[in-house]
Amino acid sequence: MWHSFWRSRDRFSLDQLRHLTDQLTKIQAVNEVNKDFVIEALRSIAELMTYGDQHDPSYFEFFMEKQVMGEFVRILKLSETVNVPLQLLQTVSILVQNLRNEHAIYYMFSNEHINYLITYSFDFQNEELLSYYISFLRAISGKLNKNTVSLLVKIHGDEVVSFPLYVEAIRFAFHEENMVRTAVRAVALNVYHVGDDSVNRYISSVPHKDYFSNLISFFRKQSTDLSRLVSHKLLNPGADSTSTIMVAIDEIEDNLYYFSDIVSAGIPDVGRIITDSILMVLIFPLLLPSLRIAIDNDMQSGVVTSLYLLCCILKIIKIKDLANTIAAALFYPLEAFTKSSGGKFIIHISDYGFPSEYQVANNNNFTKLDIRHSMFNVPHSSSSSGFHPEDILMQNDCNNSNFSLREVLLAYVTKGDDIQVLGSLSVLATLLQTKELDESMLDGLGILPQRKQHKKLLLQALVGECSGEDELFSSKSSLTRDSTGSDIDVYHKKIKDQYGVSFQSFDVEISPHVNRLQVIDTLVSLFCRSNISAETLWEGGWLLRQLLPYSESEFNSHHLELMNVSYKNCASALVEEVKGIWSDFVISVLCDEWRKCKRAMESSSPPKEPNCVLLLPHPHKLSLEDNTAKESSFAAGERMHELVKVFVLLHQLQLFTLGRALPEQPPIYPPGDLPANCRAQTSELEVSGPKAGTEISLGSAVPCRISFKSGKEHHFCFLAISLGTFGWLVLAEELPSQKSHGVVRAVAPLAGCNG
Repeated sequence: MWHSFWRSRDRFSLDQLRHLTDQLTKIQAVNEVNKDFVIEALRSIAELMTYGDQHDPSYFEFFMEKQVMGEFVRILKLSETVNVPLQLLQTVSILVQNLRNEHAIYYMFSNEHINYLITYSFDFQNEELLSYYISFLRAISGKLNKNTVSLLVKIHGDEVVSFPLYVEAIRFAFHEENMVRTAVRAVALNVYHVGDDSVNRYISSVPHKDYFSNLISFFRKQSTDLSRLVSHKLLNPGADSTSTIMVAIDEIEDNLYYFSDIVSAGIPDVGRIITDSILMVLIFPLLLPSLRIAIDNDMQSGVVTSLYLLCCILKIIKIKDLANTIAAALFYPLEAFTKSSGGKFIIHISDYGFPSEYQVANNNNFTKLDIRHSMFNVPHSSSSSGFHPEDILMQNDCNNSNFSLREVLLAYVTKGDDIQVLGSLSVLATLLQTKELDESMLDGLGILPQRKQHKKLLLQALVGECSGEDELFSSKSSLTRDSTGSDIDVYHKKIKDQYGVSFQSFDVEISPHVNRLQVIDTLVSLFCRSNISAETLWEGGWLLRQLLPYSESEFNSHHLELMNVSYKNCASALVEEVKGIWSDFVISVLCDEWRKCKRAMESSSPPKEPNCVLLLPHPHKLSLEDNTAKESSFAAGERMHELVKVFVLLHQLQLFTLGRALPEQPPIYPPGDLPANCRAQTSELEVSGPKAGTEISLGSAVPCRISFKSGKEHHFCFLAISLGTFGWLVLAEELPSQKSHGVVRAVAPLAGCNG
């Protein structure tokens, strides 16, 4: 036992380190005979050096004196088996990761041994060896700072001419193994965040800057794959397709967050490269042309995927120029991106709804979408803004139309199916929440929140701009055309000059007030549709509350009429539900959904995440009017729940248009005598409710006879009584002397009530 104890002590001693080092220096060849000893020696040296770094600096002094790193390189050159390089990489990784002494790190990096290991020709066909190599690179990058990075680069004059760590790492940036790609990104981010100007110039120079454009190209391929998965899901809905899409969504968003992390390093040239690549490789040739009217599942998937990706890019990548350029592009017609003046985006529609480059294909076979305005028979009248989405959706050749992409988005909200509506609303909501967007851009799009308008106009009035005070108190207040248009024109000129996208017929006067009316018209029209899911309508309700947080000042009589008719029709449908099989739960569901809807409307963020647009079921929805005798109880319950959610939203919007604050609980009972209380009053029931032994009026009770013994029957009655939100089922025995009254024998609570 004592021998074992002292041997374990000797294992972590300077003598042991000296012994192992001496044994390594004697090795002249590494083969099958001695490979096990070499591997064990390398592993033990890593343990001893980690121990010494924490307890005794003499360990590292010996390590430097004997130039052990040089011995490692010599052993690698002698090795004839893959196991030794594996252990060597692991040993050096452990050393780099665990050494806390700053001078020890400087020594490790100060000679060319680390760079030699980085550039050594390992057999990367061996997946395990590749994994150890990538971990080795990641360990080195974790120790980078402005002092240590200079030890790993070669400099000519003031410029970096070689940086093996970075160059060798990004070779594996697009490896098929996700773990490898993740580690490479960690190495790259560690390099970007060092903040060394010469290194920053190196990585943004030719050919190294190609890495960033290649990242966007790789992301484009992932986007196309996602569109293919969405197309498959539309044709074959199911749990498997949904889980596959979820995995793809995670990869897409991981990539975007990586782009965001790169931008956050604050390297100006890199930020410009990423902005240009996203616009030139992804936005202009792929996503914006995909926002055409869908005529089949493949095109539908392209629209849905493009809407989702636009949301993610705006939400995750915080670049001011990128956000404003995308927003400015929404004023362009589709034709501008399918046939640019510079010939850069000559494209045609390919599989899965995304465009492909090289040619333009004219398609005159666009079919009409379902353009039912409402299943509630809301009256039609001319739009207050002159915006007619049906003109967009019924174009024979949508690709050659002069309607702007912004108008196409609004048309989807007004006339598209559930998926298109949610996707378009998500884009508008994301634009509204994008802090990098100029307020003038939001105003031009018609989605500048009212409170921001008032703030801007107040500032104009305070500094003496003549129109500010007048517009502040005007119902038509918006930023002036000069300030709004000039800011947008700057980005339009940039799109033309820098990216070669122009449209000769594009000379449209941008009117923030008209565009705002179009948005409000669109949202009001949305609330009049019964073939859209409640959750999607809630998204529209949130957007409306963001635009008009105070009152109904921008609603006109047409808006109020449409919303009032829609509300009354929905209320009538809800009254019919009281006769259904789930009537007992209507009130409890209504109270629950009221609280949820109120929270959703008052939240600072939309009710649903953008990725929900890819996960919705096929847009064929159960109509709120499908109340047939063959309907299952489960389907009836779903329909009732859906109808309650729609009713709650419309009711809250109704209160909003009247300028009233939303109560915490729904105003279920309006003033006056209520039918729910009439039976309680008719039964001469006390406020405290029925109690056993009390006398009540039977009224419309259901009579029955109960016999506890042969020949002795008792006359009883069942009576359902409600008082406010309380309800009971009463079993009462008739009084022999007064048949219209009885004595309460038993009381049970009614389902769905509070009693």
